[in-house]
Amino acid sequence: MALRQIGFPVSNIDPVPGYQAYNEPSGPDRAVRRRATTRRTTITICTIADTAAALLGLWILLFLLDANRANVFVEFVRGTADWLSWWSQDIFTMDTEGLRVVLNYGLPAVIYLLIGHGIAARLNRA
Repeated sequence: MALRQIGFPVSNIDPVPGYQAYNEPSGPDRAVRRRATTRRTTITICTIADTAAALLGLWILLFLLDANRANVFVEFVRGTADWLSWWSQDIFTMDTEGLRVVLNYGLPAVIYLLIGHGIAARLNRA
């Protein structure tokens, strides 16, 4: 049975409708989609870096203000800050407890900001 008799178009050489053929140039839509995807990726990276730095900064603030450590929220912030700054614990050993917390939790906050925003800036330039 011929394909024309069933109603299939025989003259269509496109293997799958909607896909770009090899001989067609990529249009501006592809560049726009690529820029939009890159922008969403950079916003996500910046948001993660900012959130990590904000949690570390919040723990520094709560510690300096002598917040109640039995509080669930304070314990959550402390646990998260400890998890984010595990690699920098006890780099600075000061006699003053407040200065030690500021340095040991502030250093990772600054590094997260620098690395996160640096990666995002590099992606925006590419």
